[in-house]
Amino acid sequence: MKNKFISLTLACALLVSVFVAGGGKAAATAPIVQPGPADSVQMLQQPLDEIDSVIQQGIADKYMAGSVVLAARSGTIVKEDAYGYAARYLDDDFTEMENPVEMQTDTIFDLASITKVFTATAAMHLYEQGEFNLDDPVADYIPEFAQNGKSDVTIRQLLTHTSGFPAWIPLYQTTDSREQAYQEVFSTALEHEPGTHYGYSDLNMITIGALVEQISGERLDQYIQTNITEPLGMTDTMFNPPELLKDRIAATEYQPQTDRGIVWGEVHDENAWAMDGVAGHAGLFSTAQDLAVFAQMILNDGQYDDTRILETGTVEKMETNQLPDFPGNAHSLAWELNQDWYMGGLSEPSTLGHTGFTGTSIVISPSKETVAILLTNKVHPTRDAPSTNPIRQAVAGKTADAINAWSASAMKALVKDFAAEGEFLSDEAAHSLKIHLTAVSHYEDRELGDKVIKHMEGFQSLLDHQQENMSEDAYETLKTNADYLIGKWQ
Repeated sequence: MKNKFISLTLACALLVSVFVAGGGKAAATAPIVQPGPADSVQMLQQPLDEIDSVIQQGIADKYMAGSVVLAARSGTIVKEDAYGYAARYLDDDFTEMENPVEMQTDTIFDLASITKVFTATAAMHLYEQGEFNLDDPVADYIPEFAQNGKSDVTIRQLLTHTSGFPAWIPLYQTTDSREQAYQEVFSTALEHEPGTHYGYSDLNMITIGALVEQISGERLDQYIQTNITEPLGMTDTMFNPPELLKDRIAATEYQPQTDRGIVWGEVHDENAWAMDGVAGHAGLFSTAQDLAVFAQMILNDGQYDDTRILETGTVEKMETNQLPDFPGNAHSLAWELNQDWYMGGLSEPSTLGHTGFTGTSIVISPSKETVAILLTNKVHPTRDAPSTNPIRQAVAGKTADAINAWSASAMKALVKDFAAEGEFLSDEAAHSLKIHLTAVSHYEDRELGDKVIKHMEGFQSLLDHQQENMSEDAYETLKTNADYLIGKWQ
């Protein structure tokens, strides 16, 4: 038998590692981010390896010039790879640089809207100190915000994108300073009554950034550095990176409209650029590994190593759907929840994540203790490139497959999840599949590889027989994972 189960020692280590800080969990065993083999955290290598071809095809098809992928479970980095180029083109005609810069795993990316979850974390840090309540009117802290019928808009509504704000306004065309930009946002009228409409808006998080500054007396970049990134040791995470780091930074768009040429080493977002590179909606730069540390802090209920950033109860608020009345737009406090269009197979009600316009995304699955990070320079050299959403979805999906196909027991849990989500037309179909996988588990426990293969082939036949009784997604996912599991034992 080629592949055996992980040793009892490693299995016990994995079991201990999930007892993370807070909520009655053992803080001493909270995972930290470090590389390790996939099988040490019950993941198959094959689906992770298949991510390579997904990314390489995306580069060939000009979805992006390059990318970094990181996947981790229980703090163990099971995949961290770089592809393509961090800087390749001189203009939007795809004129090649004489000396293009190859992508590295420690390349620093413009995170774009992933900045929003750091801004929200900064705000919740102040919330813990009793500086505000989520349902307080924003105007209690920023009186100018009350203009044009916004006196009743609450902080919670900003964090959940239910304030009624328009999605965007061109601050870079209408203002000449950071303070002017704030004043224009504060005077902007709503498009919807507060609390009646979900509408993703940069203006919400620009205002949250202003709130952090108003309450703390510090500029947003300084507050995030002092209270989040520096304590976590995220040394490659910053606003306005210095010139000396340019060769480590992924280039973004050719922007003749701002007279900046190829934007490289400064924020891509025009409004954040107009705000001196520091805004609540965009402007933060980081690496895949630094983001993995931040994500592990969330998975550890607010603590990383010996450093606590947020209290357990605060993290729970940031993981809880605040918008049950807006189906399809599940959202916590700045984090998006259960969004299949980029979370793929990791998507479920508890999964949180965010994307960025530059081609970045982060997915965090508390139930699987898993993080999937995809950083690309999709807008290099033009924002007119195809959407990277299918690639985001595939990366998260392959990461999920690596977990779900580890064993028959893992596949049985997947069937149970599909049934709970209504993916089966009959309880009998799900029940028959689970019974079959229970039998396979017994053979796995005894390491009887030939019998595992034989009975998994029988599972495939049963799956084909029951195909009409389940969704296409459930069928294709279970079929793929059955193939992976058979491959593991061959």
